[in-house]
Amino acid sequence: MDIKKCSFCGNPIEPGTGKMLVRNDGSIYFFCSSKCENNMALGRIARKTKWTKQAKAKKIESETKKKAKPKKVKKAKK
Repeated sequence: MDIKKCSFCGNPIEPGTGKMLVRNDGSIYFFCSSKCENNMALGRIARKTKWTKQAKAKKIESETKKKAKPKKVKKAKK
């Protein structure tokens, strides 16, 4: 059995659970919950939705970039 991945939040979907949406153009979407399905229908972007894996990964990435930058040293005024 294949474990599918939610098209919106990225969580794994156990076999026998979730929903599959097939659009007329042939694109297939898998959803783990109605919450994910409704957010996709509303046109929300997963990267900007705080509780998704993509948003959490983006947050961690930005925090590591902030820590890696050296601090600027202010020159003393004369």
